This record gives sequence, C-alpha cells and structure tokens, in this order.
Amino acid sequence: MNLKQAARGAAALDAGAILVFAVVGRATHEEGILGGNGLGLLGTLWPFLVGAAAGWALAKAWRKPCAWWPTGVIIWASAFGGGILLRLVSSQGVAVSFMIVAALFLAATLIGWRVVAGVIATRRGLKG
Repeated sequence: MNLKQAARGAAALDAGAILVFAVVGRATHEEGILGGNGLGLLGTLWPFLVGAAAGWALAKAWRKPCAWWPTGVIIWASAFGGGILLRLVSSQGVAVSFMIVAALFLAATLIGWRVVAGVIATRRGLKG
C-alpha cells in the first residue's frame, strides 16, 4: 500500500468513526437518524467532520496518516475542539456530559485505530 492509499483509508476511517459517533448519539437520545427536518444526522455530523478536516490540514496528516502521535492526536483535538466550537456558533447543544462523551469516543476511535494499526504493523515487521 502506498502513502496515497494509506491517507485515503485513514481519512475514510476517521470519517467513519465520526459517523458512528453521530449515529449512536442520535439513536441514544431517540432523536432518529434524520431528525424532524430530515437533516438531523447531518446537523450532528458536520461540525466534527469540519474539525477533523482542519486537523488533517494542521497535522499534514497525508504524510503519516496512520501515526497516532502526533497525527491522530491533532486530528482528535481538532475534531473535538472544532466540533464543539462549531456546535456552539451554530446554536447546537454542548452540555458538559456531551463534551465528555464526545472527547472520549473520538479519542478512542480517532487515536485508537491508529494505535491498533501501529501494533499490527510492528508485529508484522512493517514498521521500523
């Protein structure tokens, strides 16, 4: 796998993790995936995707897309911080309990898959 393919896969995993976060969150609160106006999931999803995209740019993640440090940490911090900030400015809820769950879930997924990939790569002799 070349670096371009790895970056595409990493971006897809990040977006997928954020999508799962939004779907589970909406289902947990019985808001439904689409919500009242049909855009519920999108409304929950976009702030965190935009934050993650900013993190990709800040980290220049395409250089080391599967590295948990610093790539994964920067993407997580941007997805979480940017997501919360964008929710605030777009008049969406940001209760403390929501922020705690968002921080933990996004850390576990956006950093977590990179840690697991690094362990697997090391065991297979793919990393130096």
